[in-house]
Amino acid sequence: MIDNYLLEELVTFKETKTLAATAEKLNLTQPSVTRGMQKLESVLGVQLFDRQPNRITLTEIGEVAAKEAKKALKANQDLVNTVQNFARSKEVFRIGMTIPGPMLALEQVKLTTKIEIEQNLQSNDAVERLLKDHMFTAIFSNQELMTKDIESRCVGIERLIVNLDQFMYHANQETITFKELKGLSFIVLRAIGPWSQMIQESIPDATFMYQEEQNALAKLTKYSNFPYFTTNLSKLSSFWVKRLDYDDRVSIPISDESAQMPIYVSYLKQDRKKVLPLIKAVTDEWPN
Repeated sequence: MIDNYLLEELVTFKETKTLAATAEKLNLTQPSVTRGMQKLESVLGVQLFDRQPNRITLTEIGEVAAKEAKKALKANQDLVNTVQNFARSKEVFRIGMTIPGPMLALEQVKLTTKIEIEQNLQSNDAVERLLKDHMFTAIFSNQELMTKDIESRCVGIERLIVNLDQFMYHANQETITFKELKGLSFIVLRAIGPWSQMIQESIPDATFMYQEEQNALAKLTKYSNFPYFTTNLSKLSSFWVKRLDYDDRVSIPISDESAQMPIYVSYLKQDRKKVLPLIKAVTDEWPN
């Protein structure tokens, strides 16, 4: 069994090229690093270093050993992270999402289990890995994920709405299409997940002025007539309810099929019993 600190010293030496730099980076003395490298050679029973006057380099075997040591350190850290995340998941129901809308529904939910909601959006590509690593108990996204270990349930449809100046030509319509929004400039929140790509691809010749914060968007929309987007879930947010109440824009649902986004919650099959109450609670809160 090789101690992690010896592997770390070897990997650091490969990166820094000298014993002095290795010692400095690891906050050790140079003699301590030298003893560690000698001990590692003894444990492995091979020569890892080519020692010349005033110079020490890795041998070909040493290069391979450093490469494998880096893999071993990562594997050890992954093991620690997975076990700690699993232990944490037994105490806290940690929820992630790739799209912000479900967060508004979750704020209405009351469960006996302690819930922790991650505010930062995750990537759709990372959902499977995040669940398997026990980073989250459940993740809301716009993709249905079905594997040997993971399943998904649809909790509702998020429907896109555009808020137009009341004097615009289309403001008297009951619904509107992306094509009819051609050439307009929109104020848009930055962190809206897959909605961002969807509106950019769907509205011809449009300009999108992205804002990092809701308050910045609120100020811009208050003192301008630029349109902006909400969804059917926005009515669950006190921020958006207040904003819309004091806004003379007209809220018009977008009728395109792509503006109706099914939202799924994905989880490990072994956690199904734990997640089902959450699914029911969110589904019950989900607006039409």
